[in-house]
Amino acid sequence: MSPVRRCSRTACSQPAVFTLTYVYADSTAVLGPLATYAEPHCYDLCAEHAERLTAPRGWEVVRLPTDGASPSSDDLEALANAVREAARPAPSGGGEPVGQGVEVGRRGHLRVLRSAQQHRDR
Repeated sequence: MSPVRRCSRTACSQPAVFTLTYVYADSTAVLGPLATYAEPHCYDLCAEHAERLTAPRGWEVVRLPTDGASPSSDDLEALANAVREAARPAPSGGGEPVGQGVEVGRRGHLRVLRSAQQHRDR
């Protein structure tokens, strides 16, 4: 087994030089220097595939600068912490309006609310 990590793209045997991570909560794809360790939810890409990377409509691609030097462990830890923080669910009770409406339907993460006053008039 070769110690060199390969590009995650099918049929590409080029060495990986970038790591792609998705932050679904923010609709963001983060492309940065090759991570120190292979992670299960990250994709290693060669230079060609990283350059041609596009994201779905409505998503943002964040390309972290690569200055040729290896990132320090502090940089990698800060990036990992930022991704973990973005993936963490929001605390309950903090951002939800309370007593302002009555939920009448739900579809996935979207909710239909009816004004509490309209509900009382019926």
